[in-house]
Amino acid sequence: MTAIPLKRARRADSPDSRMTVREHLRELRNRLAKALLGVGVGSALGWWVHGRLIAKLTGPVCAIHGLHGIGRPTPACPNGLLVLQGVLSPLTFTFKVALLAGLITSSPVWSYQLWAFAAPGLHRREKRYGLAFVSAAVPLFLGGAALAYWVFPKALQIVLGFTPNSFSNSIPGDQFLDFFLRMIAVFGLSFELPLLLVLLYVLGVVSARSLLGKWRAFVFGIFVFAALATPTGDPFTMMVLALPMTTLLALALAVVHRLDRVRTRRAAERPEPSPDTASDLDLTPTPVEPPTQLVD
Repeated sequence: MTAIPLKRARRADSPDSRMTVREHLRELRNRLAKALLGVGVGSALGWWVHGRLIAKLTGPVCAIHGLHGIGRPTPACPNGLLVLQGVLSPLTFTFKVALLAGLITSSPVWSYQLWAFAAPGLHRREKRYGLAFVSAAVPLFLGGAALAYWVFPKALQIVLGFTPNSFSNSIPGDQFLDFFLRMIAVFGLSFELPLLLVLLYVLGVVSARSLLGKWRAFVFGIFVFAALATPTGDPFTMMVLALPMTTLLALALAVVHRLDRVRTRRAAERPEPSPDTASDLDLTPTPVEPPTQLVD
């Protein structure tokens, strides 16, 4: 059976511009293996220090005053809010914490592997913009995750503050971790939205004038999104998410404005011909060599 050639790169001068289906699958397998290896190494490190990670994760919640849970108070968690139910729940909770640490610490590795798999099919200019996008996306996501970690216990304190005095409360470990992961995902992905606007402009999907002219709608949409996306829905968490997003939006619009000015200046220096304008014709006659006489 002959292999079906697929176009891998758009540049005709690339030596590996065409790859077979088997070569594509082999490269995808290698990239996924390297990404999983990075996650595995990060998870192993997370398992090694899982005690410290769990203490950092649960410490701010266990330090909330004015609340008491049904769990047994311990020196590490004096309010007894956190409980684990079931035989396997301690093991699964520890494994999830280690896996979360592996995904976060290995994010540069698997992000690069995704980029390396897609890069050969891009033009040189697209590669430059794509690499810049990946390089900026990872720090932005980690910054959003760090902000989520900071606001997480404060948001829980606001929500749990509605517990009546005649009631106790408890937070199962799986629900606690799922709630924390939702906060990480919402804040991390929200910090990527302004970067997405810059990418849409670079790819020519939207113009700079349309983006700059709709900044009020963007700001309003950010606050609506923050009110709907935050798991707690309280005003404090909404403002903590909306204000940094608004700042990142302003930076993204400034970058778009700068790139548009550069494009305009380059277009003025090297104007491209209009498709409706006829090209100039070279009517200079070409000299003809004198005929040679044929000898009989």
